[in-house]
Amino acid sequence: MTADTPAGDAEPNPAPVRVVLADDQPLIRSGLRVLIADHPDLDVVGEAGTGARAVQLVRELRPDVVVMDIRMPGMDGIEATGLITAGSGSSRVVVLTTFDDDEYVYAALRAGASGFLIKDMSLDGILSAIRVVAAGEALIAPSVTRRLIEEFAARPEPAPPARAVAGITGREREVLVLVGRGMSNREIADHLVISVATAKAHVARLFSKLDARDRVQLVIMAYEMGLVSPPR
Repeated sequence: MTADTPAGDAEPNPAPVRVVLADDQPLIRSGLRVLIADHPDLDVVGEAGTGARAVQLVRELRPDVVVMDIRMPGMDGIEATGLITAGSGSSRVVVLTTFDDDEYVYAALRAGASGFLIKDMSLDGILSAIRVVAAGEALIAPSVTRRLIEEFAARPEPAPPARAVAGITGREREVLVLVGRGMSNREIADHLVISVATAKAHVARLFSKLDARDRVQLVIMAYEMGLVSPPR
């Protein structure tokens, strides 16, 4: 601090993102804990080896993000995710999975997860994912999401109430289709020849009208409404 800088003008460091790690493999939890410890903007506040323990820790600690494995003894990650996201807290869930052999990712997203991590992804990618979800966004990277949608989104699910579709405008319907295809706000703006701000406003109205938690849920709704079909 220089002599002419008032002490009161110094900006406090933001509170670190509080993380709970839920995985039945201690080695995975240990590796993630060590990785996160090197970054002061992230803080592991709890660890769980089962889904039931993860739900309990969320109620006790109210973390910002839960990194959730799917396959755990007793209560699995899907059920735990549903209980966490249905609660009154603001904790968000990122699923931790092995994409090539895990057939439960889509169900986890439908349960309210804000995205997913792949266990063999880069360490920087894992940290980035936690930060993105903590900031209120969803992990909807097109390169990964389109693979997920192709595998899981075509599975038959109950159709949403007709009023959900009727409640959106023609333009919002167009935007929902593009969100369902994994497009970012910038890509939507370019496709529809509108500003990024306008595209963002349309997406925000879709969140409100469809009562969607985040962008992942909009993608799921687009498929469930039959607005988008997986590539054949």
